[in-house]
Amino acid sequence: MPKKKPAPEKKGFKKAFDKFSTNVTKATGSPTAFLIAVIIVLVWGITGPVFHYSDTWQLVINTGTTIVTFLMVFLIQQSQNKDTVALQLKLNELIACNEKASNRLIDIEDLTDEELQVLKKFYIELSELAEKESNLHTSHSIDEAKDNNERKKFAKPVPKK
Repeated sequence: MPKKKPAPEKKGFKKAFDKFSTNVTKATGSPTAFLIAVIIVLVWGITGPVFHYSDTWQLVINTGTTIVTFLMVFLIQQSQNKDTVALQLKLNELIACNEKASNRLIDIEDLTDEELQVLKKFYIELSELAEKESNLHTSHSIDEAKDNNERKKFAKPVPKK
């Protein structure tokens, strides 16, 4: 098997953004960050009477939450993209190392929606096959379903009564 080139290292802004987004996502997902957000909202709410619930008072919280939400979308998306790729690679490794798994499933995330729907139909069929089995440990694969389908094509039709 030919050796693959190692993935190029991220440099400069990409590397810094990746590290920053990972750290911010972890920090903002913590109980401490949630508590800080609750305290900010409580302080804002308590100061309402002091500022006579003015438009400026409302604008402060609206602007703050809008800016934070807008920036967090990009940071969370970056971390989610990275996690998704890592998860897909782990699943690909599990498929590749299992001799009974179909290697056709490696990188299926790159298929079109239509192609994914075709695969989904195969798995629905496999699920129906599994429901008919009395042995819970019986396994079926896409390849098995395809082989069965090919055999059916060439089988002699059963005469109707």
